[in-house]
Amino acid sequence: MMAGRTLSRPRVLASPRTVRAGFGAVSQRLFALPLARAPFIVEAMPSFIRTTPQGEDRERLTCADCGFIAYENPKIVVGSVVAVDGQVLLCRRAIEPRQGFWTLPAGYMEMGETVEEGAAREAWEEARARIRIEGVLAVYSIARIGQVQVIFRAHLAEPGFEAGPESLEVGLFGWADIPWDAIAFPSVHWALRAWRDTWHAPLAAPAANPPADPRGTRPLQDMEIKGP
Repeated sequence: MMAGRTLSRPRVLASPRTVRAGFGAVSQRLFALPLARAPFIVEAMPSFIRTTPQGEDRERLTCADCGFIAYENPKIVVGSVVAVDGQVLLCRRAIEPRQGFWTLPAGYMEMGETVEEGAAREAWEEARARIRIEGVLAVYSIARIGQVQVIFRAHLAEPGFEAGPESLEVGLFGWADIPWDAIAFPSVHWALRAWRDTWHAPLAAPAANPPADPRGTRPLQDMEIKGP
């Protein structure tokens, strides 16, 4: 057994890239499963521990029997600032976290889709909007919760929108009418300001975290909230 902190029979998401030479028959069977079935739940492992594997520089969730490493990596969030005649489309969240607060149509990527496809899907799921993506507006690092957010600039591909199952309501807001004190997340503030600074011009390099929060570690209550 490897030394470390033991976690009994966890439900661990794994992918073929976590398999390394010499990690035993169980790991090889995992590697042989088709990609279409990943990520999958590993039930064959008796226990996992947190330890620093050879050649690594940090603790990893590792099978104590065969050495299989279940890497824990940041999640990718995709979304868009959808503009209509100088107004932006916002959704009031029907679910936690931040239920009742306003956000952009955005969410986690799904397996098998591109970032553009994911952003378009989220716009449909949350706002029943069909969008046409113009390009990448911003890329944000949210180290506090292990996220990378890719935000696009977009417009409606066809008229119409309404609240999807994860939204209480959706609406178009002029800049002065955005409910700044009821915005759900810091990165929504950042993305809206990135849109304001570039909506009238061709997209250039994507915006990044503001200097005041370069790693995305400040929760919303620690921000100085400013309107227009």
